Amino acid sequence: MLLTCTISYTTEKTNQMKRVGVRMQLHKGFEAEYQKRHDELWPELEQLLKTTGIKEYSIFLDPTDNSLFGVLTVEDATALDSLPAQPVMQKWWAYMKDIMESNADNSPVSIPLKEVFYLP
Repeated sequence: MLLTCTISYTTEKTNQMKRVGVRMQLHKGFEAEYQKRHDELWPELEQLLKTTGIKEYSIFLDPTDNSLFGVLTVEDATALDSLPAQPVMQKWWAYMKDIMESNADNSPVSIPLKEVFYLP
């Protein structure tokens, strides 16, 4: 996703776009609920992510330990720093905090990942 109100990501540049990888943790037993909430993503949140410059965003689940791996492409990774101040982002984090590890500000606990391989 994420640190307390400041989002910091490891990024790699590809044709002016940057790829961002992050690891988060889902609570055991909430796999279906996590899927459901993302299947019903709020239109206003989708619009915010797109206007921030996010072009593609995928989240993968490792069922062996319920870790989540998010990968996205964004025009300018520094634009992601504005997301924590957005009311719809804060509302989404509050909505998700009961099913995943979260910080005091409700943002998901996440670890930036370093890209070690890419095949374009």
